[in-house]
Amino acid sequence: MDFVLSNLINSTTIALLYFIIPLCLFLFGFSKFVHSKTKEAPIAEGAWPILGHLSLFSGTQSPHRVLGTLADKYGPLFTIKLGSKRALILNNWEMAKECFTTHDMVVSSRPKLVATKHLGYNGAMFGFGPYGPYWRQLRKIVTLEVLTNRRIEQQQHVRVSEVRASIKELFDVWSTKNNESYSSNYVLVELDQWFTHLTFNMVLRMVVGKRYFGLITSSEEDESKICVKALKKLMHLFGVITVGDVIPCLNFCDFGGYVKAMKETSKELDKIVDEWLKEHRHERTNLVEKLDDQGNQDIMDVLLSLLDGTTIEGFDGDTIIKATILTLFAGGSDTTSVTLTWALCLLLNNPLVMEKAKEELDAQIGKERCVCESDINKLTYLQAIVKETLRLYPPAPLSGPREFSENCTLGGYHVIKGTRLITNLWRINTDPNIWPDPLEFKPERFLTTHKDVDVRGSNFVLLPFGSGRRICPGISLGLQMLHFILASFLHSFDILNPTPELVDMSESFGLTNTKATPLKILIKPHLSINCYEIM
Repeated sequence: MDFVLSNLINSTTIALLYFIIPLCLFLFGFSKFVHSKTKEAPIAEGAWPILGHLSLFSGTQSPHRVLGTLADKYGPLFTIKLGSKRALILNNWEMAKECFTTHDMVVSSRPKLVATKHLGYNGAMFGFGPYGPYWRQLRKIVTLEVLTNRRIEQQQHVRVSEVRASIKELFDVWSTKNNESYSSNYVLVELDQWFTHLTFNMVLRMVVGKRYFGLITSSEEDESKICVKALKKLMHLFGVITVGDVIPCLNFCDFGGYVKAMKETSKELDKIVDEWLKEHRHERTNLVEKLDDQGNQDIMDVLLSLLDGTTIEGFDGDTIIKATILTLFAGGSDTTSVTLTWALCLLLNNPLVMEKAKEELDAQIGKERCVCESDINKLTYLQAIVKETLRLYPPAPLSGPREFSENCTLGGYHVIKGTRLITNLWRINTDPNIWPDPLEFKPERFLTTHKDVDVRGSNFVLLPFGSGRRICPGISLGLQMLHFILASFLHSFDILNPTPELVDMSESFGLTNTKATPLKILIKPHLSINCYEIM
């Protein structure tokens, strides 16, 4: 009996072992599989209690450069804590490609930020609002009705007349300082302000059919200064992290007075845009023929014809129009003037590149006529200069924050729903594995080793305008403005650095990455004097 029982126990034990060992191996393997699936991107060291990694951005170095340094240590994907919120920092092109193709839908929303509420009409500014039905409808209207190639072509006369008027004004400054003697002396001008006024006027005319800077009344000048100042505040405040953005339970606190500034700026801009809207309604009532002349319609006319009296997802037509107008200003004026300023800084610090650009302009156009938009296709070196400027100084080095709308796996790491995504575009654009001498200004690379790389979001090694569903819808217009303004200015004037030192390249960070100090340069006419007289 004992022998039988012993055999039975041994048999049972052996059977159990045959069952348990594979089960244990399975569970062990499954746990490793689950662990690999739930492995999260490394978290940067140095997080403070409550504040997280906010202290990283308290120094003088720009945030994109701080995060770029961390990428050297933690790799292409890592996590930082912004108060109670987690943000995944994306730093290389492979991860960008996976993110904006495979997972593009998941990362197409925006977090609910304090700036979006107070500056962005609570999400009506579609560029800053969450992904959803409203965003899809507005994006469709903007891409299919407002920023189409046909409409850009229709407004060519606006861009040409504004550039030539501004160059004539700059020539008049030169001639006045030379006592109208047309001597060969250079005169000192502040160029970043000139770029600001030119791009503002250009966008203003395309959007609402008027210009501020130039031959204007004193009342208009006051309004223009208020408007430009408020728009600069808007761009700065959209780049600010408020306490409510990172610690929602302290949303009632306004440390630094940013919320107050947002409310005041929003009120100023809303008043200005509301006046433009009233003026257009009045004109539409009294000038019916304007409605039939598509070529003379500005963007506000188009938006009124599409949205007046409508409601989309709870937003009334007036709110949508005003929010969209400000979105176009934010995306078209400041970003363009900032990029042009950096381009001139780089050219002044690299005189051989400047000389090549001038030689191309003289060879393709000559000194007896002005640049036309149709000339741009022939100016391949100038286009390379613009690409190289956008690579080194993208107008928004850190893309606007996105938010994961559901759990997903990116680069082998598990990402939890609600995590914010910040793409370090500057880091991608200066990856030493892709770009030899990544911090050097070498436009020639876009004529040789990287000649097939463009800036429209499909080449993930260069993403100055972003990629995926949230890519900037105004790329074509932005590039048209950049190329035409830069070509016209370089063709019209000889320029020099007023000091023997290199131009100061220090940055001032907001929503756009601006130059910290004014750009003052020496200019004198390059064209025949007659060219300026007929502008």
